[in-house]
Formats: sequence, structure tokens, C-alpha cells
Amino acid sequence: MTPSLPLVEEISQRLDKFLAIRRAEASELGSEGVGFVEQAAASLQGGKRLRARFCWWGWRGAADRSGASDADAAAVIGVAAALEIFQAAALVHDDLIDNSDTRRGRPSAHRALEAGHRAAGWAGDADRYGRSASVLLGDLLVAWSDDLLEESLALLPSGAAATARAEYARMRRDVTIGQYLDIAEESAWSVAGDDAHAERALRVASYKSARYSVQQPLVIGAALAGADEEQLQALRAFGHPIGMAFQLRDDVLGVFGDAAETGKPAGDDLREGKRTALIAFARAAATAADRARIDALLGDGDMSDEDLVWLRERIAGDPLARVEGLIADYASEADAALAATSLGEDAASELRALARAAVDRRV
Repeated sequence: MTPSLPLVEEISQRLDKFLAIRRAEASELGSEGVGFVEQAAASLQGGKRLRARFCWWGWRGAADRSGASDADAAAVIGVAAALEIFQAAALVHDDLIDNSDTRRGRPSAHRALEAGHRAAGWAGDADRYGRSASVLLGDLLVAWSDDLLEESLALLPSGAAATARAEYARMRRDVTIGQYLDIAEESAWSVAGDDAHAERALRVASYKSARYSVQQPLVIGAALAGADEEQLQALRAFGHPIGMAFQLRDDVLGVFGDAAETGKPAGDDLREGKRTALIAFARAAATAADRARIDALLGDGDMSDEDLVWLRERIAGDPLARVEGLIADYASEADAALAATSLGEDAASELRALARAAVDRRV
């Protein structure tokens, strides 16, 4: 049950096949429709394919016990590719919400659409067009993810397909609510007690990222192999803490990451006003005057470089150490959970490597 090509290449080829059909369908929509589909296709370029890889190895881990055949592999690759399309949709909407200009070193979708409006010499407000069109672009990608999911599930036994479909639906609900909680926290923190900020930030991390980045792709993959509830729970116990560590690492990179490696300007999370665990711990350690300044600066899109340096200095000591401690604790929890599973050694080894890559990263 090994792909004939490297896994990431298999995923990319499946996406290319899917996109070829979508491009053919768009040919009758005129130049505007073709351009819109091309922009959606462009949003699928690059990335670590993390969710697809966790899905595949969740399937392999359960398939080693259930006896699933190589004939199912093509369907699993399709489901894994559908997860990547859903990820692209989430990023399009996330960049719009956060007013981010770049993604993976390229213009974010709403900025690319805005630039296309200007280049074409169209009438009207290019910025408004870009923002409106990117909402629809994200919606189109969600629809595409459903299309590829259902096409792939049709190749599998109905019981496994139904379980995977239910988990996929739960993933979509969770990440949508998580995105809302993230937006809400940028305002709601002001009426929450200071001692609740860290817990609230971790709740956002769980719903916005941890579940759909690691836990749910793993469980979806295992469900495709007909895993029983005990196996699914074991993978949840491994996947959630790795997902939490992944998001906390993302928070650290959002403040201290190298823009040349992350593909986003350094300090973007601070200018966007993200109320992460880093900020909760920084506020807890600050004097009353510094806490007031942190609150005033956070979310200021025009923050000066000097203010950005000051904010980073407030975060770089004990607050950063506390988050690094949480990352280490989550990684240890996940490692213990994985050791307690009955997965085959190949799958367990690959999942350990994926977990390390998710936690110990610079991008």
C-alpha cells in the first residue's frame, strides 16, 4: 500500500487531474470565468501538504490492521487531495479576514484579484472587487473540496465512506466556528478576565487549527480503512496535541519568524491583533502601564518598527518560554498517545516524523 510516486507528488497529480476538468468546464464562461478558475487553481500551489499526509498515514495505520487493499489507495489519495483544497479555501478566507497582503511569498488571493481588476482596466473600486471576489473564490474552493471528496468516497465501501464523510463535515463546522472565535476574541478579550485570556486563546487554537490541521485528517484517513472507534479515539488522542503544538509554533513564527522563510511579513500577527497565548502570557507578565500599551498597539496596522520591536521584547522572555513549554508538553502527550496505539511500525514511524516536522519548523 505504497504510492507509485512520492506521496506529495501523487497528491499534486491528483489535484492536477481534478483541475483539468474544472478548467474544461470553465471554457464556456468567458474570459472572466476562466480567470476566476485559474485564480482558484493558483491558490492550490505550494504548501507542505500536511493534512493530506496525515490523512494518508491515518489510513495506512488502520489499513495495516483492517486489511484494506491497494485498490483503495487511489480513493484515499483523492480524499487527501480534497483536504488540500479545503485548506486552500480556509487560507483565502483567513487572508481576507486578516487583511493579509501575502501568502507563501505571493500576493494573497484578494490582492491578486484586486491587481487583476486594475490590470484589466475595469471600472469601479479594485479593492472592493478583490475582497468580494475572494469571498466567492473561497466558497468555490469549498465546493471543489466537496466534489473531490464525494468522487473519491464513491470508490470505497459505504460504511467507511459514511464515517469519513461525517468526520469531514465535523471538520468543516469546527474550523468555521474556530475562525469566528478568532475574530470574536480580537474584541471580546476586553470584557474577559485577564486570568481567562490564555484558556480562551488555546480554545481558538483548538477549533481554528489543531483539529482540522492534524486530528481530523488523521481520523478521516483511518475511517477510510474501516477503523473501529478504539482506533479512531487513539488517533484523536495523538492528533489533537500535535495540532495544538503546530498552531502554537505558528503563533511563534507569526511574531518572530523570518519573512523570507514564512512567506509573510514578520510581525503580521501583531499588526492583525491576534490574541494568542503569547499575548495572554505577555499581558500577564506586564506592568499595568505596559499592559495598556500592549492593548493599544495590538491590531494597529500602521504600527511603527519601533513599536513592533517593543512588543516583541515584551513577548520574548517568559511569555515565549511558556509557549515553548506548552509546545514541548503537547508533543510529549502526543508521543505517549502514539506509543499506546496498535498501529503498524511503518505508520507509527511516519507519523512521528510528521509530528516532528509539524512542531520543529521554521515555516
